[in-house]
Amino acid sequence: MKRKTAFIASAGVLLLAATALYSFDWPQKETESDSFYSYFGQLRGGTISSSLIFRDASDVKACEKGTVSVVIMDHSDDFGWFDSALGNTIIIAHKDQLETVYANLDSDAIPKKFISSTQEVKSGESLGQSGMSGWQEGESCLEFKVVDTKNATAVNPRILMPRIGRELPLISGQITLADKNGTYHNLLNERKLPSGFYSVYRQRQEIAVPAKTIVSVNGATVETISYDTLKEKNGKLGAEGNAHYAKSSIYPDGTKQLVANIQFPKGHTTLTITTLNILGQSNSISYNLDIY
Repeated sequence: MKRKTAFIASAGVLLLAATALYSFDWPQKETESDSFYSYFGQLRGGTISSSLIFRDASDVKACEKGTVSVVIMDHSDDFGWFDSALGNTIIIAHKDQLETVYANLDSDAIPKKFISSTQEVKSGESLGQSGMSGWQEGESCLEFKVVDTKNATAVNPRILMPRIGRELPLISGQITLADKNGTYHNLLNERKLPSGFYSVYRQRQEIAVPAKTIVSVNGATVETISYDTLKEKNGKLGAEGNAHYAKSSIYPDGTKQLVANIQFPKGHTTLTITTLNILGQSNSISYNLDIY
């Protein structure tokens, strides 16, 4: 392993949103927008995924010029917010304090010049091939991360990469509310509720992840949660809304995803849940509730 201490210091500063003016090329061959193996922000292995995982084995290349700052050549999972074993990995530092992480590489294909010393790398320069060394053991696919070290944020790589093909459809599915006692209320068959605090959940989709969720009460927005950036607070990676939400709040189980925490006053109430994809395309569902 190379410069492990330096990397921990850098990654410890961790990850808000990278500037939209900065863009990366693809780290491997182009992939249709609905064809990734696992998406950023998805529940994966009991954690929130800060990676975009490609589906197919491929040659791997630098998505932008920079400096190879770290090469990991063993099976390690002790890199703080890097919540999965990365396997063989190359990390490149770019301008604007962004880092790109290329994990699950084939050790035999990594150019030797990157292993021995710090090297400048050109956009599109070969970094080797994807392999089967990382968390997704048995899958020869690239695990790709973008880290904004200045703002302590993991960024959805798809924000900064060219996109091709159609987006996965977002479906609100079953909407449930959890009251302060932890009792769940299914809005399919329960529309009369006592006033008070509730956590609102959409039905988690196994693949698609919204870029953002917006919840309004009687036409007024009460909370917006962004799922295209994940920020670290107190050692826990999570999404930002009116508060910082770690995995246990976002995904209380494998079937639900948090969209808002709200306070219902007494009276007739219209609750609207809107999900948006990375293109800003939205899907909304509303419920008329009687709060007593």
